Amino acid sequence: MGGQRTVVKLETEEPTLRLAVLIDADNAQAAVIEGLLAEIARYGEAAVRRIYGDFTSPASASWKKVLNQHSIKPVQQFAYTTGKNATDSTMIIDAMDLLYTRKFDGFCLVTSDSDFTGLAVRLREEGLTVFGFGEKKTPEPFRNACHKFVFTEIFRPSVPASIPPAQQGVQTQLSEPPALPVTVNTSPTEGAAQVFPREFVMQALDSSVDDSGWAHLGTFGSYLIKLQPDFDSRHYGFKKLSDLVRAKTDLFATEERTAPGSQQKVLYLRAQAPTAIK
Repeated sequence: MGGQRTVVKLETEEPTLRLAVLIDADNAQAAVIEGLLAEIARYGEAAVRRIYGDFTSPASASWKKVLNQHSIKPVQQFAYTTGKNATDSTMIIDAMDLLYTRKFDGFCLVTSDSDFTGLAVRLREEGLTVFGFGEKKTPEPFRNACHKFVFTEIFRPSVPASIPPAQQGVQTQLSEPPALPVTVNTSPTEGAAQVFPREFVMQALDSSVDDSGWAHLGTFGSYLIKLQPDFDSRHYGFKKLSDLVRAKTDLFATEERTAPGSQQKVLYLRAQAPTAIK
């Protein structure tokens, strides 16, 4: 009995992945941690949370402020030589140790470093789900080695809008406290900064439809991620894939259907017209 692992779940809970979250402090920003952990919670339980780096360095000062708050275990790695290979090696060794415990369903690798491409491939070979999180500078080989890759720029907090120079001298003369500055969310969820990959999306839809020409939204979304792990509707101004599909009326026709055996509505889509795919 000692070797059995019991997981208690409520009846209303969805199946949850047990995840190990490993953060490369040399290649990740502390400012995104809240959004990052919230995103990971969508996929499963962050059972292990570890961060690797030299926390005696001033460069890691921002991380030291949030580790206790978010229950992240720091793994100290002194920089014995110039470079970051020591940190990378420690993180990879830990990942393999955790892999061989057979207690996890997947790993979240938080880094923008291509040195972890081999680790992601190895974890996938063991049948585990690999989620990658990094900045847009992350090399494509590492992004493609993950089942899903999320750009961390979307987790950056809002920043105050700068006060126009013409108004800076006026505010000091006001008898009442000035109003709070208007915040501008730089996240791609508020404004699409990337060109929408129309051709790729329509080809993915063409490959995911059934004999009637319609595709289940979940099937379509899974196909997008399999072909391009870093595809994310938030990069194009939409919080969810369903929002994107409904908004692109020039590309998609949508239809809600009742799922068999339940009252839940599911979304189906098809190409709006034969000319949508060129």
